[in-house]
Amino acid sequence: MKLKQLEGLLGDLQQFSNPKVELEQYPTGPHIASRMLFTAENSFGDISSKVVADFGCGCGTLGAAAALLGAEHVIGIEIDSQSLEIASLNAEDLELDINLIQCDVKNLGWRGQTVDTVVMNPPFGTRKKGADMEFLSVALKIASQAVYSLHKTSTRDHIKRAALWDYNASSAEVLCELRFDVPQLYKFHKKKEVDIAVDLWRFVPKVNQGKGD
Repeated sequence: MKLKQLEGLLGDLQQFSNPKVELEQYPTGPHIASRMLFTAENSFGDISSKVVADFGCGCGTLGAAAALLGAEHVIGIEIDSQSLEIASLNAEDLELDINLIQCDVKNLGWRGQTVDTVVMNPPFGTRKKGADMEFLSVALKIASQAVYSLHKTSTRDHIKRAALWDYNASSAEVLCELRFDVPQLYKFHKKKEVDIAVDLWRFVPKVNQGKGD
């Protein structure tokens, strides 16, 4: 599937109708989501025929992208039931088989099948300090091959240090810098739309060292 085709399909998905500020719910736009998953697949082969988990999946954009790019199995994990309802409708519209689970990522005790790749757009940690790092910590425990995640560019040094020293990643690499459009979803937003510089990271967990990665 070509990048433009993937972006077009993702652009038709429903997004949050009533976003919750405490969960830092911002939709992952089709531009970023398509590039994130397209890179994961075409540069690293981390999506097609793999088990992919979308942490904090919201309305399911990243999970849908993974399924469209040929993932063997996609699991979406989200704490908010309203978002999961939209994610379920989105999967139905695209005729995708995505396993949606209501759960708080930080309480995730994973005993299911092996997850190859985790993709996520975690909370930026601006409302609840450290929320982004909780997601990253759990993702690196669960993924066997790679974690793809978006984090504010301003936190780059902190993210790299934490991933390598605290969360046992064998590598932490910024693949590209993207502009994340945060539309005026909440009352405290003064501007119509804010552009935030975000990094697309690829982390490799320690377990995968020496397996040709």
